Amino acid sequence: MQPLAYRLRPKTFEDVIGQDHLVGKDGIITKMLNKNSLFSFILYGPAGSGKTTIAYIIKEMFKNQTFTFNASTDSKANLKDIILARNYYEHVILIIDEIHRMKKDIQDYLLPFLEDGSLIIIGLTTENPYRVINPAIRSRLHIYKMHELDETDLINLLKKASLKENIIINDDEIYKYIASASSLEIRTALNMLEVVSLIDENTRDLTHVKDVIGVKTIAIDGKGENYYDILSALIKSIRGSDVDASLHYLARFLVCEDLLMLTRRLEISAYEDIGMGNPQVGPRVIAACKAALDVGLPEARIPLAFAVVDLASSPKSNSTYLAIGKAIADLDNLKSKQIPPHILNKEIKGGANYLYPHDFPNDFVKQQYLPDELKNHTYYLPKENSKYEKALKDYLTKINNELKNL
Repeated sequence: MQPLAYRLRPKTFEDVIGQDHLVGKDGIITKMLNKNSLFSFILYGPAGSGKTTIAYIIKEMFKNQTFTFNASTDSKANLKDIILARNYYEHVILIIDEIHRMKKDIQDYLLPFLEDGSLIIIGLTTENPYRVINPAIRSRLHIYKMHELDETDLINLLKKASLKENIIINDDEIYKYIASASSLEIRTALNMLEVVSLIDENTRDLTHVKDVIGVKTIAIDGKGENYYDILSALIKSIRGSDVDASLHYLARFLVCEDLLMLTRRLEISAYEDIGMGNPQVGPRVIAACKAALDVGLPEARIPLAFAVVDLASSPKSNSTYLAIGKAIADLDNLKSKQIPPHILNKEIKGGANYLYPHDFPNDFVKQQYLPDELKNHTYYLPKENSKYEKALKDYLTKINNELKNL
């Protein structure tokens, strides 16, 4: 028999939960379809959030011209056969599962068909496309992030499923437990509900539910706490320079055995929270995280403990994190993006007066680099939590004063 999660997979966008920004009444994908103008896009988000469901609802709308390709298992030959269908349809829709695993030569093969619009790609991935997708492909696709599911929405879905499948549950704590144990993954939660349905109706209480579900998913620690809470506590303890608390939460998170998520967050922390306070911590943490992934558990705990202690005990500075945030925010209000002509290569070759800093004392010369509209804007504000960044502050204060007097 087919699993419950498969049997209850939504057939329409109205049944999809938590993704109204994409498939709700005013969702972008809904608008594309209503206007018969489907563009290539990537859906990315955690497992069980509904990526495949959305893609397959679209597939049902365009049965004859929609094909599927798994980047992990299918070959380039399979893809060539799909591309041949372009001879019969104005547009071919290609759903690519695990698009982050697609080999570069296959990505390159798709480019001309994306370029002329004869191929529409719907890519699905749990990975951040800005990190794992070839820029040439990525620039030709819209990227939409799936929202994390709300516990209330998932509990309501479980209740509807119980009613439809005649699974009698009289204790709301059971639904809450399933939602928590599934890490808010729809597929996992429904499959857990199906296991719960095997319990005799007369003994279907929270204690028995915990017994039949067994070991919780990686999103939960031994006390039933969501792993995002533990991960958040770990990063906040690092940011707060509490080494012992950081190690405590690391130990709790190691139970989850989710090394990929853990190493990513530690690498981000190295540059977001420590940054210029200890510039060398970034490469050290990346090396430790790579070692952890290479050796796996249980030995991974050793390099990870090194990384966590290094991060927590380092001077802290979020100055570069704040700086890029301000720079990006300014782009929304920038009316003119005109780069000063004297630093454009094509203008320099035409005789523009670019001053080469290394030809001047102390390798510095007063010269405008920002567009006129942003001429006096300051993004990076160094802190004084470490000798390194304090020295940077002294140097840049002098430089910035010179530049603002242009």
